[in-house]
Amino acid sequence: MITGATKNKVDDIWQKMWEGGITNPLEVISQLTYLMFMHQLDEKEFEAESLEEALGVPQARIFPKTYRNAAGVEIPGGDLRWSRFKDKPAETMFQVVSEFAFPFIKTIGDGSAFTKSMESATFGIPTPKTLQKAVDGIDALFADYIDDISDLGDLYEYMLSKLNTAGTNGQFRTPKHIRDMMVRFIAPKPSQLICDPACGTAGFLISAAEFLRENHEADMTQTDWDCFAGTNGATPQFTGFEIDQTMLRISAMNLMLHGVDMPDVRYLDSISKNNTVRGKYDCILANPPFTGSVDTEDIDNSLKAIVDSKQTELLFVALFLRMLKLGGRCACIVPNGVLFRTNSKAYSQLRKELVDNQKLEAIIYMPSGVFKPYSGVSTAILVFTKTNAGGTDEVWLYSMEGDGFTLDDKRDPDEKHDDVPDILQRWENLDDGRERSRTDKSFLVAKQEIVDNDYDFSFNKYTETVYERVEYPPTEEILADLEGINQRIAEGLAGLRTMLDGERDA
Repeated sequence: MITGATKNKVDDIWQKMWEGGITNPLEVISQLTYLMFMHQLDEKEFEAESLEEALGVPQARIFPKTYRNAAGVEIPGGDLRWSRFKDKPAETMFQVVSEFAFPFIKTIGDGSAFTKSMESATFGIPTPKTLQKAVDGIDALFADYIDDISDLGDLYEYMLSKLNTAGTNGQFRTPKHIRDMMVRFIAPKPSQLICDPACGTAGFLISAAEFLRENHEADMTQTDWDCFAGTNGATPQFTGFEIDQTMLRISAMNLMLHGVDMPDVRYLDSISKNNTVRGKYDCILANPPFTGSVDTEDIDNSLKAIVDSKQTELLFVALFLRMLKLGGRCACIVPNGVLFRTNSKAYSQLRKELVDNQKLEAIIYMPSGVFKPYSGVSTAILVFTKTNAGGTDEVWLYSMEGDGFTLDDKRDPDEKHDDVPDILQRWENLDDGRERSRTDKSFLVAKQEIVDNDYDFSFNKYTETVYERVEYPPTEEILADLEGINQRIAEGLAGLRTMLDGERDA
């Protein structure tokens, strides 16, 4: 989550692009994203060089020894690197970036999702002076605020928010600490296939990749690494579907920067009939669109069999069930209405499906400010396993009061109100939940109790509210106190009046 200082720096770079003649905001975003990708590619190359020097083992490199562009002009591959061209004179830099570096990044991962998404991309910075200002600004941005930038998606989403378009279709970026927490719920393993059918800028897939590196790097085999990167003919471990072409480019860039060279990231409307995937994935992590509906004729019959609705928030959960393998697990975000609405039979139908036919494991209720400034919608996380044969025994409920950031539009750090560590600690010790009182913020609820409540998932259906009895003095005593107060007020006013009369007489 980027802070105010970083946002101010991005605003400054944006303004320089605007002054340089790029007046289409979407074009500004695209061009800045390409430059940021070039910067991060060079950083990744530095990491490979450092590892090679420290270990004495050759590492895979990004930049070739030489590069020949479409016109047949050849230059040393090192000249494509950010650290090489950033300090060149403006005219020379412009020539290198426009004629060599930009065409080069379009070819990275030949045949990959990234190269396919970049086919129509063009270099649109008009002058050497504008390019120099943008490069200088981005260089300073990463130098000064590198710890504030978890991936390109954070920067992209902030720039997108300036257009007032983010979230208009119920789509907005999930904060990294929430994504990381959800990955911990699922705990993916090496070579397990992971999907986000509404991937945006691939935040969930990146969090899953980071989790695998942090927890399994030492025991991953070469086969596991091939699956992770999607190389050497292995089935790609990471899959994402998206209907925004620009987001697809960002997601492919992001994943490449995190060592996922050939992800299966593609343009696809997940809940349409064009998506025919069934029983493929071990893990699904997602924050699908919350609003809107689709044409019933375009909805696949397999989804209608699970939930008879055209509401996207219901159809996506049904889709997750269809796309998971038996035993596959999902952590997804849903609007609170999914938990309790009864004005449509479809909502109850979905809740009944999760409890009776699958294994519902947990519901984490999040405060309404988690997705600000995009939206103040109240949301919850559902965690479940696909069984098609039931298995729900007890469901863990947790009412999150804070996520470590203020719940206003600023979303400043707020360590005093951070339930995430407590959630993860309790998740890893669920048996302790049986000993907790219903007045606590988390506890286990038996399946039968949920059934008895007509499959209502509302937290207040299961929590216990304790009313403290307050004893008040007898009425006569209260009246006597009031009379005493009135008497003291009257005496005070009389004394003040006497004082004023004395001053006038003097």
